[in-house]
Amino acid sequence: MSENLWGYQPTVGHTVGTDLIGYKVEATDGSIGKVDKHSDDVTSSYLVVDTGVWIFGKHVLLPAGTVSRIDTEDQKVYIDLTKDQIKDAPEFDKDKHVGDEDFHRTTGEYYGRHRRV
Repeated sequence: MSENLWGYQPTVGHTVGTDLIGYKVEATDGSIGKVDKHSDDVTSSYLVVDTGVWIFGKHVLLPAGTVSRIDTEDQKVYIDLTKDQIKDAPEFDKDKHVGDEDFHRTTGEYYGRHRRV
């Protein structure tokens, strides 16, 4: 896995410009919700996932580097993290934190500690 947590890995099957909104998101141990928003920005690619009832309608920000695979046929995004790792991530407010450099830094540090190398 490359050092860039905020970029899609070349092996995940992501094509820039593919609309991922509505794709189901699967952690290593089960479903966590659906993609609500995503970015393909070169240095700040991410997914915003609506967790629905899993964690009471909250949203989570996942750096693109946490994506292990994208299945466009089944419309699923697979994340290389457990549900608990995602649940324990810094709390995300989609109205405040998108584009917030400090939040991206702390989120990147958190997920960086859980990367499989």
